Amino acid sequence: MSAYDSPTPVFCSIVPPHLLDRLSRSADPAVAEAARRTLVTDQNNREARRLTAVTGVRPAPPDRPAASGKPRRTVYDAENRTRLPGKKVRGEGDDPTRDATVNRAYAGLGSTFELFLSAYGRDSIDGSGLPLDATVHYDREYGNAFWNGEQMVFGDGDGETFKDFTLAVDVIGHELAHGVTQYTANLAYFSQPGALNESMSDVFGSLVKQYALGQTADQADWLIGAGLLSDRVQGVALRSMKAPGTAYDDDVLGKDPQPAKMADYVDTAADNGGVHINSGIPNHAFYLVATALGGHAWERAGRIWYDVLTGGKLKETADFAAFARLTVAAARERFGDGGDEAEAVLKAWSTVGVPTRG
Repeated sequence: MSAYDSPTPVFCSIVPPHLLDRLSRSADPAVAEAARRTLVTDQNNREARRLTAVTGVRPAPPDRPAASGKPRRTVYDAENRTRLPGKKVRGEGDDPTRDATVNRAYAGLGSTFELFLSAYGRDSIDGSGLPLDATVHYDREYGNAFWNGEQMVFGDGDGETFKDFTLAVDVIGHELAHGVTQYTANLAYFSQPGALNESMSDVFGSLVKQYALGQTADQADWLIGAGLLSDRVQGVALRSMKAPGTAYDDDVLGKDPQPAKMADYVDTAADNGGVHINSGIPNHAFYLVATALGGHAWERAGRIWYDVLTGGKLKETADFAAFARLTVAAARERFGDGGDEAEAVLKAWSTVGVPTRG
């Protein structure tokens, strides 16, 4: 169950607004128009979610049977409109459809469910068997994917900069992980706690991909959104946990702005205080822990991060240092004070310049 009685849903998208803003000023009319449309749609969704939080009006929890340890997936088709959820096109246990986008969304929901259940004993994102809903073919040339506090939504991309957003299973895992955070630590979506919120989603999104592929930490690419960028873009992904700041360097997109260390922390009012930018710092710390320990990253590094996220001690307004201290304590509690795990965690945070002593 949630550590919080009243989680606050927020609108969380995989492509940050600062990147879309850059695209909206492209000299290419097709690129600019698609980005502007996406920005407007995202702003409308963000404002709707903000009003829901301010008024305290929340949708009634869905009726569902007792937790069963099995996913309950439903995929809808928005048919290039914005009304949610859209037309139901595939339910749990149904045969694959002729639409590859629908099938990828269905599979990605399952991969995320399986990681959290098998690795951490968590039954769906709320821990109590919450049904997993996703809508595909959202809007026209929509260049994003998001979690709106209740479900996943995927755009088809504009074909100029972004491809279909169901192509990357880590994107699906990333957005659903926002739901896990919503039902647990409920990290505030601004500044350092917001960057931690984004980082948690990158961490578990990457772990979903690694788990689905059976990869070890050394085999993983540690990229978020690999395969989403079109061939005309000079870049490999939206973000890199291995080397923040190197995911793309493109005339239209600009250069990846993520820092890897606190010395390069970006103070900005944009993007809710740089939540997608400064997440590179805790992202890189996790990468360092996972590769130092080796093996499957979800088993030890992921377990430590999961323990902190769900343990009830992580405050909604926690900064990087508070989170770092909790990861050290969690490593010691689960694996022992003198173990490799605690040493790897301490070294990783030291490398990225985040203190672990209060």
